[in-house]
Amino acid sequence: MATIPSHALRHLTLTRPWLRKIRCTTSLAFSSQDPLLTYPDNNSNNNNDTDHTKKTTNSKSQAFFPKKNQVLELECERLAFKGKGVCKVADSGFVLLCDNALPGERFIGRVSRKKGSYAEVTKLKTLSPHRDLVDAPCEYASYCGGCKTQNLSYEAQLRAKEQQVRELVIHVGKFSDKNPDFECIMKPIVPCDVQFHYRNKMEFSFGTQKWLPKELLHEKLDDNDNYALGLHAPGYFDKILNVEKCLLQSEPANKILASVQDNWKDPELGLSPYNVHSHTGFLKHLVLRTGRDMKTDLPELMVNFVTSSYKPEMLKPLVEKISAIPEVVSIMNNVNTSVGNTSVGEEEYTLYGKSTITESLRGLTFQISANSFFQTNTHQAEVLYKLIEDCAGLRGDASEIVLDLFCGTGTIGLTLAKKYSLLDLAKHVYGYEVVAQAVADAHRNAKLNGISNTTFVQGDLNKIDENFGKHFPKPDIVISDPNRPGMHMKLIKFLLKLKAPKIVYVSCNPATCARDIDYLCHGVMEQNIKGCYKLKSIQPVDMFPHTPHIECVCLLELC
Repeated sequence: MATIPSHALRHLTLTRPWLRKIRCTTSLAFSSQDPLLTYPDNNSNNNNDTDHTKKTTNSKSQAFFPKKNQVLELECERLAFKGKGVCKVADSGFVLLCDNALPGERFIGRVSRKKGSYAEVTKLKTLSPHRDLVDAPCEYASYCGGCKTQNLSYEAQLRAKEQQVRELVIHVGKFSDKNPDFECIMKPIVPCDVQFHYRNKMEFSFGTQKWLPKELLHEKLDDNDNYALGLHAPGYFDKILNVEKCLLQSEPANKILASVQDNWKDPELGLSPYNVHSHTGFLKHLVLRTGRDMKTDLPELMVNFVTSSYKPEMLKPLVEKISAIPEVVSIMNNVNTSVGNTSVGEEEYTLYGKSTITESLRGLTFQISANSFFQTNTHQAEVLYKLIEDCAGLRGDASEIVLDLFCGTGTIGLTLAKKYSLLDLAKHVYGYEVVAQAVADAHRNAKLNGISNTTFVQGDLNKIDENFGKHFPKPDIVISDPNRPGMHMKLIKFLLKLKAPKIVYVSCNPATCARDIDYLCHGVMEQNIKGCYKLKSIQPVDMFPHTPHIECVCLLELC
C-alpha cells in the first residue's frame, strides 16, 4: 500500500477557500506520533470502562488544532477500536475521529468536539466512497448505529478487526512485533460463516419520541404517529428509531416484531409507550429470544414484554396475536417500576406457554430464562468454545481442577466438565459469578445435563480479599471471561500469587484484554508486581459481523 506523497497535501484556496484539506498516511500501524485511541491506561488500578488517550510526545502534533465547528475535507485512514474512522493532519499526526467513516472514504466533516490530543468530527457529506464499498442490505444501516460497517465488505471488516487487535497487543500489551515468535502468537481472525440473522436475542424499546432523519424533521406528527418501537438512535436516550425488521435477528423473531408493530398502536388497546422524561406510560421494552426445540431441532421463541406495572389484561390482545405464531412457546412479562432503562424486572410473570426456552451448545442443553445470559451468537459460540477447549487442553482423565471466573450461567465450565460422550473431562470445575440469577441458571443447567463435578458460587470478583482461594483446591487451569472493563487489579494480583499452570483469558474488549495480559506477563513496575506468565497465543474471533465488537481467546502459560 503506497504512502501518499507530501506534495499531495495542500490548502484549498481556489474552489473551496473555506476548507482545509487533510490527507492521511496509509500506514496501518500506530507510529510514535499517533495517540493510542481508546486504549486503557496501563498504569491505572481502576477498571472502569473509561477511554484513555496517550498523548503524543512529538512537538509537530501541536502544529494544527482544529476549532470547534471548523469544516474540513478528510480522508479516513483506518478504523480505530469501537469502529470510528481515523484521520490525521498532514505532517503533524493530529488525529480526528469520525463515526461512520470507513477506510479510503473522502468526506467533508465538521469538528464537533476537541479532546486534548485528538478531535471528533461529524460527517456532513461523502465526496468519494471507501475502497471496499458494498450495498448495505438493511434500510436502517445509515441511522441505526448497531451495524456500523454493513456497507464495508466482510473481508475488509475482518482485516480491520484483526489489525486493531494486533495494534492493541503491541502498544498496550507491550509485546514486540519484532520478536520472531510474535507471528506465531498472533493468530489470524476467525470469521463468522453466518453474517446475518445470527443474533438469538434482540432488545427493542418503546418510546414517545420517534427519531427522524434531518430531511423529515419538518413533518409534524401527532402523539400516536410520534410513538416508536425500535432501537435508540445513536446519541439519544429519549429518541427511538422505529424498526420494522432487523436483519441480525432470526426470521421468526422478525415475524413477531412485525405483529407487534401492526397492533400495539391501535387506539382501542389503550397501550402507551413509556416516557423517559415524565416517567409515565406502560410499555418499556420488547425482548425477543430465539432458541431451539431439542426434539424437532426447530426454532422456539420467547417474547418478553417489559412494562412499568403489572396489567396483564392490557397485554392480552397482543398475547393472543403473538401466540398464534407457531414458533412462539413463551410470552413473559417483566415488571420494572424503576425510572431506569433496564429490561430486567423486579417481578416476572408467565403470560403464555413455558417460562424458559432451550438451546444446545457443545453437545449440552441449556435452559434460557427471560433474563439469563447466553452467548448471543449461538453458531459462533460453538466455534469460540471449541477454541477455549483447545487452549485449555484438558487431558480428559478427570484429574484436573478448573477455576471458571466470571462464569455467567456456567456455559464454559459445563462444556469443560463433560464432553459429548458425557465422560468427565475435568475432575471438578469451580465457577464464580456476581449475578445471583446466573448462578441459579448454572446450577439448573448442570442438573439438566447430569453434570455433578461442578460448583458455582455467587461472588463479586472485583471485591475479593485474602480469603478468596481458600474454598477450592489450586486449579490446573483458570478460565477468565470478564466483562468489558476487564479484570480488577485485586484479581490480577491473586492470579499472580496463585500461579496456576495455565490461564485461558476470554475477552469481549481487546483493549482491556491487552492491558491485563501485560500485567500478567510483564507485571506492574509502579506497584513492584512481577509478571510470571508467557503469552502463547491470542486468537481474535468475529462474533458479531457488521459491528465493531471483537472477541479474543488468549492462552497464557506459567513461566
